[in-house]
Amino acid sequence: MKLILNSISYPHRAKELKARLGSILQKPDWSLPCSSLPAITNQISPVPSDGLCAFTAFLVSEFSEENIAFYFACEEYKNTKSPAKLSAKAQKIYDEFIGSDAPREINIDHETRDITKANMLVPSPSCFDMAQHKIYMLMAKDCYPRFLRSPAYGDLVCQAKPSTKATKQQQQEKKV
Repeated sequence: MKLILNSISYPHRAKELKARLGSILQKPDWSLPCSSLPAITNQISPVPSDGLCAFTAFLVSEFSEENIAFYFACEEYKNTKSPAKLSAKAQKIYDEFIGSDAPREINIDHETRDITKANMLVPSPSCFDMAQHKIYMLMAKDCYPRFLRSPAYGDLVCQAKPSTKATKQQQQEKKV
């Protein structure tokens, strides 16, 4: 399943979308690059960077942005080159998203939580894989289909489609 995996950037559209979404688009502690959302569905968003920003804003509006923040935190963690830094980063992710008093606790089953806690004893780049997969599937089967039915996504698609008048004008300019 694929969504907005393309890394092409459309900065002017992203800025416009951010301005339109205003206060609901809040950047979480974990930096979410607006040009590289993981594969979530078979549909490719018409405007990748706008799509990630719109999906993130949708999650914020549903009070579930911790899912995508956790996903990207895990991706960043996997790219940690220094074994010495793995432990500290793993603990930070665990405390933020998985621990019983986590301020941005993700919705995972007890078994996954226990396995992840056990993995923390010897942190490795794969210690969050099971939890990350569960959150990925939650977004793929629940959040993302709702996003595709949302007015925000509809607006995004409409913005990405060139108007008939603009298309004709561009074709005329090419002929000249």
